[in-house]
Amino acid sequence: MLRSLGLAALSVTSPQITSTQSSGMYVSQMDHLLGTSLDLKIAASHYGAAKKAEANLLAEVKRLSQILGSYHPSTEFNQWLSSQGEFKPVSQDLLQVLRLFDTWQEKTGGLINASSEEISRVWKSASDQKQMPDAEKIQQAVNVAQQKHWEINEAEQSVARTSQAALRLHSFAKSYVMQQAAEVALATEGVQGIVLNVGGDILVKGNGVDQISIKDPRNYAENAQPHAQILVENKAVATSGDYQRGFEINKQWFSHVVNPLTGLPASEVISATVVHPDAVTAGALSTAFQVMSPGQSQQLAASIPDTDYLILTKSGEEYQSPNWKNLLASTAPSISPASFSTNILMVNQKEKMWTDKQELQIKFELASFEGRFRRPFVAVWVEDENHKPVRRIALWFNKPRWLPDLRSWYAAQRESAIDIASLASATRSPGEYTLVWDGKDDAGQFVKQGKYTVYIEAAREHGTYQLMKQEMNFNGKDQKQTLPGNEEVKGASLIYVAK
Repeated sequence: MLRSLGLAALSVTSPQITSTQSSGMYVSQMDHLLGTSLDLKIAASHYGAAKKAEANLLAEVKRLSQILGSYHPSTEFNQWLSSQGEFKPVSQDLLQVLRLFDTWQEKTGGLINASSEEISRVWKSASDQKQMPDAEKIQQAVNVAQQKHWEINEAEQSVARTSQAALRLHSFAKSYVMQQAAEVALATEGVQGIVLNVGGDILVKGNGVDQISIKDPRNYAENAQPHAQILVENKAVATSGDYQRGFEINKQWFSHVVNPLTGLPASEVISATVVHPDAVTAGALSTAFQVMSPGQSQQLAASIPDTDYLILTKSGEEYQSPNWKNLLASTAPSISPASFSTNILMVNQKEKMWTDKQELQIKFELASFEGRFRRPFVAVWVEDENHKPVRRIALWFNKPRWLPDLRSWYAAQRESAIDIASLASATRSPGEYTLVWDGKDDAGQFVKQGKYTVYIEAAREHGTYQLMKQEMNFNGKDQKQTLPGNEEVKGASLIYVAK
């Protein structure tokens, strides 16, 4: 994927948001915004318009973060929290988000609750102590969560806090900020369309269609085969899942999404994706669908026009809205029997080959810096013992002219089409990534077992250049290698698993 602002004058392998012939596609990505990563694609008539739209969007994100955020004591929301029992005038944005919580708490029968944080803290504490939470503590948290937490005086646009419960607005704040910021960017002169991806929740606005990949909830690698691909126009896509955030207790994984009525983490549904014209609606429903039964989710969705969904359960069941099939993009590759037979004949049967029961997990964390920042250009690939490139795992950059900064990659002359399709997933921690090598070369064929070198290369514009490499003997036996960090990559590990 492209990783910083630049004209995408490249070969694109999937449909992207489109505009007039005189316009271009601009792509930007940065971390530590709204507690996660932010990806931005802008269709604009010229570079200046795209830059201005990006600046306008980031300014709106900053403005709303200072109102709705819970991580800094100076935000309006945190200041309001200190006004126990008294009506305090609030901004229109904070008032609207509190209204939305009330609306969706009623629509979902109490499953959307700003005080779910009270219950999450019980599970977080239990995870830290490596023991299951006490049932009495869970019930106490549920009782606190069920209180009325605020009262709104519409005439005076003021709100009184009526409980001491822990409150967080993140369920709605992210979706609300996305909606407002995208509209500000789209209003910039010369901008035709925008795709905003905040931690896996995506909003497509303006003229054009974007292809979005829905992650397989049980294969969390950045480069994993998606569960589905859909085409989206002027809609939001929100995904809630248990596969990237949660609590581990006694080697058992529990979802970070909790049911405020029972105090228990979501368990039946492992991924819920909702598509809707309104980002807040999509976000609210995807969260609610995590703790509802699929039948309850289907009933609620049927009452809200223009709602599409994909629900995946722990037992492997899949539930789709009636219109879901009309969103699907046709992406299945076709392989003729003749070409398949030819490929098979090229394998030396005396050599031990990789199989589909083996994989290499490549985990790394891009270093954090103060404030918002753009990621470095990154390349990850594998070479054989003769230093011949075997497989391109990832290539993240903005403009072709910066590719020479990835010196080792550039020297290997790794040329191929760049896919900038959006990747829908549950919210992820800024800077942390997992890639998987399945033992296949760039032609899609399994390689022989033996020694290979994994390269992780990072270069930041006007910054440092770093290269990490590690040889491993892939011989069918589980092994792990830890690589020391550097200025750009905080740390990395290679985990070879023979399943």
